[in-house]
Amino acid sequence: MRAVPTEASARLVTLDVIRGVAVMGILLLNIVDFAMPSYAYVDPTFYGGATGANWWAWAIAFVLADGKMRGLFTILFGASTMLIAERALAAGQSPARVHYARMITLFLIGMVHAYLIWSGDILVPYAIGGAIIFAARRWRTEALLALATIIMLLQLVAGIADHAAARHFEARATAADAPVALQDKWSRYTGGIAELRAEIPAEIAAFRGGWSDVLPARIARTYEAQTEVMPSLLPETIALMLLGVALFRSGFFAGEWPRRRYRQLMLLGYGICLPLYLPLVWWISSTNFDPLTLLLADPLHLVLLRPGLALAYAATIILLMQRGPAGALTRRIAAVGRMAFSNYLATSLLCTLLFYGYGLGWFGRLERWQLYPIVAVICAAMLLWSKPWLDRFAYGPFEWLWRSMARLKLQPITHR
Repeated sequence: MRAVPTEASARLVTLDVIRGVAVMGILLLNIVDFAMPSYAYVDPTFYGGATGANWWAWAIAFVLADGKMRGLFTILFGASTMLIAERALAAGQSPARVHYARMITLFLIGMVHAYLIWSGDILVPYAIGGAIIFAARRWRTEALLALATIIMLLQLVAGIADHAAARHFEARATAADAPVALQDKWSRYTGGIAELRAEIPAEIAAFRGGWSDVLPARIARTYEAQTEVMPSLLPETIALMLLGVALFRSGFFAGEWPRRRYRQLMLLGYGICLPLYLPLVWWISSTNFDPLTLLLADPLHLVLLRPGLALAYAATIILLMQRGPAGALTRRIAAVGRMAFSNYLATSLLCTLLFYGYGLGWFGRLERWQLYPIVAVICAAMLLWSKPWLDRFAYGPFEWLWRSMARLKLQPITHR
């Protein structure tokens, strides 16, 4: 790995700007999980409204942000792994020791975040994925890209196979001559959503209650997320991190690619992937968010469409950054990105206080479209506080905590 000679080259401002956009954009999806019963994140008919402005709120967020902002954030995590390893090497430190100390402490912070603040935590899977991908840091760029592609395609194949198997099961179980036992099995298979709907009043009551009511409900949600959802998300998380390492190696984030290649990525994202979301939205909506439809729709958009659109966003930002010195807004977005860890955790603290019963108790009280003015206010707060904080301090508060924990010593937080 090449050594990094200066602080200016050690911190790529473009990375910060992209990360700032991503951490604000993630809230477009996370806000639903903060504010409503859990399955509303997937299906707007479940809670919060699915017609009129509510349908448009779901459709726009699905097309422009769902998976893309998390994808960008994950890609950047992989890129940052390389950046920090290079900085450690330049400082005469062991990159592996620095990296794994960071991943262990990130895992611990993530577990506290997940069980005591918000069950939608991404820090734990990031710590696990980050620990795994570090073994590939010396691989050739082509090998990194090949492995990332293979993992993503396997996710697509698995989704297609699951959908085909479910449709075959449906055809057999709903046939006129289907055995009673098979019909019962099908009823149990498809009855999960009905059971979730029946649990909505209890879930609302729990999250509108006090701390003693919220805690067991949050623990149950977190356990389910970590044991049932996280294993299925880890492969794509690892693949996107590997993609981030490869892109960093290739000079993508430093603006070292020819401008025409960035424009080609934009054409792929905006000219091909974005229009293909329109029939996908129609299909999902026309089937009334049928779970079997989602079995196929999810891998289709996450594997085939999301990467192109996410990288088009990144390419757009990179080209805009090349046009001249950063303006006031760009500097504020970069500050949000430099404090992405603090902004992510602060968002969880703020939103749980807004929606849970030990705060304002808004859980389940707003329609879907009404959540987005709140998102705008929170993003404005990120833009307002991040730069003044960094003008005074060297790190965000949680970045400082993470750094101190990883080094087993309180680190200076003010500028030297």
